[in-house]
Amino acid sequence: MQQTTCNSSSSALTSITDLPDDCLFFIFQRLDSSSDRESFGLTCHRYLRIQNLSRRSLQFQCSLTQLDISSLSHSYVTINSSHIHRLLTRFQLLHSLSLSGCTQIPDSSLSHLASYGSNLHTLLLDCCFAITDHGLSVVASSCPSLQVISLYRCQITDSGLESLANSCSTLKDVNLLYCHAISDCGLRALSQRCHQLQAVRISNCKGVTGIGFQGCSSTLAYVEAESCKLEPEGISGIVSGGGIEYLNLSGLIWRFGGTGLGTIGRGFALRLKILNLRMCRTVGDVSIVAIAEGCPLLQEWNLAVCHEVGIVGWSSIGTNCHKLEKLHVNRCRNLCDRGLEALRNGCKQLSVLYINGCCRVTSTAIELFKCYRGDVTIKADERMCIGPIWSLR
Repeated sequence: MQQTTCNSSSSALTSITDLPDDCLFFIFQRLDSSSDRESFGLTCHRYLRIQNLSRRSLQFQCSLTQLDISSLSHSYVTINSSHIHRLLTRFQLLHSLSLSGCTQIPDSSLSHLASYGSNLHTLLLDCCFAITDHGLSVVASSCPSLQVISLYRCQITDSGLESLANSCSTLKDVNLLYCHAISDCGLRALSQRCHQLQAVRISNCKGVTGIGFQGCSSTLAYVEAESCKLEPEGISGIVSGGGIEYLNLSGLIWRFGGTGLGTIGRGFALRLKILNLRMCRTVGDVSIVAIAEGCPLLQEWNLAVCHEVGIVGWSSIGTNCHKLEKLHVNRCRNLCDRGLEALRNGCKQLSVLYINGCCRVTSTAIELFKCYRGDVTIKADERMCIGPIWSLR
C-alpha cells in the first residue's frame, strides 16, 4: 500500500518544462546576464524559440552604430539578402534593427520586412549605399509602427521620403545627414504628415532651404542643419512650430548673402535652450540682439568664429541671457575688452566660457574676468558639437 502511494506522488510531480510559454517568456526576461540567456536557449528547441522571440534588437558586426576599435583589423562576412532573411525569420519580434554599414545590400533585401517588420520601431540604414527610393517604399509599407529611421548617406530622394511620410505617421526621429538628393518637398511631406516628429537631421543636404519645415508640429524640438544653404524663410520654417529646443546652424551657407538669423528671436523659439551658430561668419549685432531678447531659456550658445558680432551684440547677451550657462566665443575677431566686460557684468548663470584666439581681448581683461567671476570656468578648447546627444533609440 505504501509503495502505491509513493508511485502516485511521483506521477504528480511537474517540472519547468510543463510551464506554458508565457511563463517561460517571463522567466527568460528575468535572466540578467547574456550567458544565462544563451544557456537558456541551448536547453532545447522550445527554449530556443522562446529566446528567439524574446529578442528585441539586432545589429551586425559591421554596424556603424557601435564601433569596436579593437575589431577594426578583423574581416567580416559581407552581409547579403540571404543573411537578413534567415535572421528575420529567426527573430520575428524585433523592435530595433541596424543594417548600418551593410554597404552592399540591395532594395530586395528589405522585402523580408513585409513579413516581420510590423513591430519595428527603429531602423538604421546608415551607409547602405545600394538602398534607393524603392527600398524605402518597402520599409514604409512594411513598418507602420516605425518611430526612428536613420538614412545617413543613403541614395534616396523626395519620392522615398513621401512614401515614408504617407505610411509611417508615428515617426519621431529622422536622420538625413548627407542625403544630397533630397529637397524641401521631401521635408514638407515629413513635417506635414508626421505629427509626432521630434528630431530631424539635415546637415550637409545642400538642396534644402528649410522652407519645407513651415507649419511643422510643435513636437519638433531638435534640428541639425550644419553647412546647409538655408534661406531666412527656411529658418522661420524650422522654428515655426514653437517647440524647438536644440538648433544647430553651424557653418550656415547663405544662398543670396546677408543673414536671416534674427527670425529665431521673433517669438517662435521661446523654448530654445541650445543654439549652435559656430562659423556663421556674417551674423551681426541685429540678429544677436533679436535672439538674446527673444530666447529667454537659452542655456548654451556657440558663437565661435562669428566675426561680425560687436559690442552691441555682446552687451545684449550680457543684459538679456539670464539663464545662459555656457558661451563659446573662440576666435571672434570683434570681441574686445569692452565686450568681455559686458559678458562679465551680465550672464549671472554663466558657468563656462570657451575663449581663445580673440585677438582684440587683452590678457588684462581675461584676468579681470577671472577675478570678478570666479564662479566661471574659462576653457581654451573649441567645441564643434555642443549640447546633449539626442536619441529616441
